[in-house]
Amino acid sequence: MTNKNTNNTTLADFIWKNADVLWGNFKHVDFGKVILPFTLLRRLECVLEPTRAQVVSTHQSMANQGIDMDLVLPPITGYPFYNTSNYDLGSLGATRTRQNLEDYISSFSANARVIFEQFDFANTLARMDRGGVLYKICQNFAAIDLHPNAVPERTMSNVYEHLIRKFGAEVNEAAEDFMTPRDVVHLAIELVLDPDEQIFVDNPGLITTLYDPTCGTSGFLSDGMEHVDTLRDRYGKAPTIVPYGQELEPETHAVALASMLLKTIPSDPGRDLSQNIKLGSTLSNDQLANEKFNYCVSNPPFGKKWEMDQKDVVKEHTEQKFEGRFGPKLPRVSDGSMLFLLHLLSKLEDPEKGGGRAAIVLSGSPLFNGGAGQGESEIRRHLLEKDVVEAIIALPQEIFFRTGIGTYIWILSNKKPEHRKGKVQLINATEMYEPLRKSEGNKRRKISDDQIREIVAMYSDCEPSKQSLIMDAQDFGYRRIKVLRPLRKKIVISDEGFEKLAEEKAWVKRSEEQRSAWAGLLREGMNSEHDWHWVESFAKDAAKKDTTLGKVDAALIKSFRAAFGVRDPKLDPVVDKKGKVIPDDDMTDYENVPLKTDIRDYLTTEVLPHAEDAYIDEGFTDEADGGVGIVGYEINFNRYFYEYQPPRDLEEIDTEMPDVKRRADECNRCCQEQEQRCGPLDLFPRDL
Repeated sequence: MTNKNTNNTTLADFIWKNADVLWGNFKHVDFGKVILPFTLLRRLECVLEPTRAQVVSTHQSMANQGIDMDLVLPPITGYPFYNTSNYDLGSLGATRTRQNLEDYISSFSANARVIFEQFDFANTLARMDRGGVLYKICQNFAAIDLHPNAVPERTMSNVYEHLIRKFGAEVNEAAEDFMTPRDVVHLAIELVLDPDEQIFVDNPGLITTLYDPTCGTSGFLSDGMEHVDTLRDRYGKAPTIVPYGQELEPETHAVALASMLLKTIPSDPGRDLSQNIKLGSTLSNDQLANEKFNYCVSNPPFGKKWEMDQKDVVKEHTEQKFEGRFGPKLPRVSDGSMLFLLHLLSKLEDPEKGGGRAAIVLSGSPLFNGGAGQGESEIRRHLLEKDVVEAIIALPQEIFFRTGIGTYIWILSNKKPEHRKGKVQLINATEMYEPLRKSEGNKRRKISDDQIREIVAMYSDCEPSKQSLIMDAQDFGYRRIKVLRPLRKKIVISDEGFEKLAEEKAWVKRSEEQRSAWAGLLREGMNSEHDWHWVESFAKDAAKKDTTLGKVDAALIKSFRAAFGVRDPKLDPVVDKKGKVIPDDDMTDYENVPLKTDIRDYLTTEVLPHAEDAYIDEGFTDEADGGVGIVGYEINFNRYFYEYQPPRDLEEIDTEMPDVKRRADECNRCCQEQEQRCGPLDLFPRDL
């Protein structure tokens, strides 16, 4: 059976049908461990097929001469890998299938063999052999043509991801967490590369780098390479992108390795690009720590905890501060998205070497999570005050496979053109989508190619419009000031006060004998009024006279004041021994003052008209700049793009009510009739 389908979903479904052979021998959770590595194996096999005979012959003639086959055979295959076996999937035989297949796989060059090692493929083959299904699966895959001429790399990449999504759905696991829909991939790549198109024109064959710290199956990297390759028709000599990446999951990493093995650089055709794809956690073990890149892309998992990386991240933050990646305060452990923002910033090529640009796909939480002084806000502050946030694009909802939430693309750059300096462009692309004919998980919408071009054009033009706002970076900042009110309280001994006193911790901790003695003393002055400071002198004098009352500490005095203190706005402010006004803690408030507004002007216009005795706590200051109030930053998309819709006229609504009632009656009558025929229905008149 030869595959003639080029549609990635159809092809993936065709491949997945091999799962039917596995029923009874493998659990659902294990199907992907068979299907995906066999797909990769067949892909590699198809690529090597045209040169297989020559490779085998060359290897046999040179095997005993001590020659490094890694130098001799790749030029024959045209790729940085090879296989010296006489076998392929179609010729393994039905009697020694497992042994022959193991020999076949072991004959791959080391850079291809590692793919199957990361799948623990040897144990899978042993299970398949015991189950009697190995030969059948080999024959099935041998019948599928997966050569790049039949299935282009972009289609093949889609197939890999479709299989992973299906596998994840079958076992109810988060296999799609690391997968970015292709329309989002294309958009991010074009946003990153498009502004430099003139550079590519002026420098034919320019070699540049693209990095993805959460590369998954290498979708971003592959798309970037293919994107610039299309420029060949326009410029004669397309730029060259050298890909780099890191991936946490071994099996996903294996897919990325296979993809990179099939890619070549025209100026260096023998280069093994799979060596640029590292395995491990980027946050705690950056295996490209000393590298910087011209372009960066990433779609880290949304809302993913970083507790596994916490020890190493905290250590780098503490020891290296701003010399490392994580200089600002750290975000909450519950979401590591903003750590990737900082990581990407550290990976941009130095400005004196041309600088770099990055696109990262995030959920909405990095825009506003965390108040002034907290980790998330301090990261936003760092990025905005460093002037590296070029644009943020709000994407439509329901365009990701596992979530329907709103998502955003952040564009970071350390080479802003003059007209963007100090500015941040916000693009509202939430309504720029087309519905899918068939949903893929939570993905019900896609961004079309035309819409991608429209979004990129808005970004490139950097002009204000209904969908594009050009804002000062400071527009997102504020100072959180502490507003105090003077204490205007007196002490009134009352039954109500005794009820409050019974709830005070310092009072409850006293012995029953002490509480009784204090209560007796206080009740002697029932309904009497005293100034605020009376409590302290009264308590200390009483304790001197009667030691059975126990020690008078600050906690006891505080409990007396909390119980018997009565606010009276007519009183003069209470002052301490130095004559300084004591603030009323219960009336303390906080105000967020825009950075462009003077805090004292704000107090005069916004606070004093409502509280004429309010004043600013001058001791509540920012750690970084020492100014009064703590600096915070948040980016409220909804606020900036909100359009007020005036309420409809009541007379207009009244004229529609008879028709609404008529339709409701008709719908209810219909439902009642249907229930009589078919039983109870759970219907609601949706058109109302």
